[in-house]
Amino acid sequence: MNYTEKINVLIEALPYVNRFRKHIIVIKYGGNAMINADLRHSVMQDILMMKSVGMIPIVVHGGGPFISQMLDNLSIESHFVDGLRSTSEEAMKVAEMVLSGSVNNDIVRTFNHLGGNAIGLSGLDDHLITVTKKKVIDPDSETQVDLGYVGNVESVNTLLLTNLIQADYVPIISSVGIGSDGHSYNINADEVASAVAIALGASKLIFLTNTPGLLADSQDPDSLISKLSIYEANQLIENKVITEGMIPKINCCLEAITNGVDKVHIIDGRMSHSLLLELFFDMGIGTMLAHSNDDNKEV
Repeated sequence: MNYTEKINVLIEALPYVNRFRKHIIVIKYGGNAMINADLRHSVMQDILMMKSVGMIPIVVHGGGPFISQMLDNLSIESHFVDGLRSTSEEAMKVAEMVLSGSVNNDIVRTFNHLGGNAIGLSGLDDHLITVTKKKVIDPDSETQVDLGYVGNVESVNTLLLTNLIQADYVPIISSVGIGSDGHSYNINADEVASAVAIALGASKLIFLTNTPGLLADSQDPDSLISKLSIYEANQLIENKVITEGMIPKINCCLEAITNGVDKVHIIDGRMSHSLLLELFFDMGIGTMLAHSNDDNKEV
């Protein structure tokens, strides 16, 4: 790339930098971008760049594969109901150790090593995330199932996050919450990211995933749906274009948009620097959801 091309890249990014300076952007960090060391480094560079140009990034992460691996290592049985991990007290201790310990520490360490200023949190810190007990209907038996220590987000302590932001920290939040019983609960990280974005009035919520975005045909990566309104998303669910594991993620997107988040993006975390490509350039990548088609025409 010659000097002119480099300058053109900066000029193209400038309107987006100006548009989102001092705006809160919540990033749900997961998938291959968390597992692969090179991608993890790339994501942290992107978040540091966002912070450096005046954006306010907040990171929420899960860590399902790491939990599963540790449970296997300890010979603790793990099973799922309708895509949710049933979590015994023993399994919850492992999940908390993995999510709020090794995984969170590794993300914070990587970000700070690059020159950032991050602080690791779990939902237990100053009651950052309070939860109620989640119960689901088993689709096979059609009976209610107690998932153990699995929670629904009830509230987010925005004062804690606001204080950390004002102190110039990037909060890195693990998806563990606290119940009224004082016990730790495992929470779906997508739900935590959506709840944090809503509570803080974020301009954007970005999901890093292992897919190019939302596909019209799950077998065809070229069938990417680049823009989607609430109405269109609900139609795709009704017509079974959106199915299985993508439904809960889209529901989190719709919940965020319905409750004040301007835009939600589902992007491919397997692509190096996918956050910057989505945020700073006209072409964008992945799928953007907004309240209506008119909203989707905006930056």
